[in-house]
Amino acid sequence: QVHLVESGGGLVQPGGSLRLSCTFSGSIFSIYPMAWYRQAPGKPRELVASIRRGEFRDYRVREYLDSVKGRFTVSRDLGKNTVDLQMNSLKPEDTAVYYCNTDDRIYVPTYWGQGTQVTVSS
Repeated sequence: QVHLVESGGGLVQPGGSLRLSCTFSGSIFSIYPMAWYRQAPGKPRELVASIRRGEFRDYRVREYLDSVKGRFTVSRDLGKNTVDLQMNSLKPEDTAVYYCNTDDRIYVPTYWGQGTQVTVSS
């Protein structure tokens, strides 16, 4: 059984920070890389950050959307079954609903959580 819960969103001023957290259960999440996505109104969902095992089987390989590089950091806690997204220097264009799931380049998700709303506005 697959379960995803995203949290940590909110309203923040430009330049501010938020930390999103995703709690998950289900065997597929221990098999496939995880990712954070976002969807702004009227736009398609886009992959923001992904994290997967490296050659030493720890979660050290990270990829980011160009527009968030240097500002966002994705991390995974195996003991807690969570994936976090630390977002710094937020911009109005980061406003969107944020979701976590498997990296759809590897395993296409069939279930989505509710997401968490991030609004960057003064």
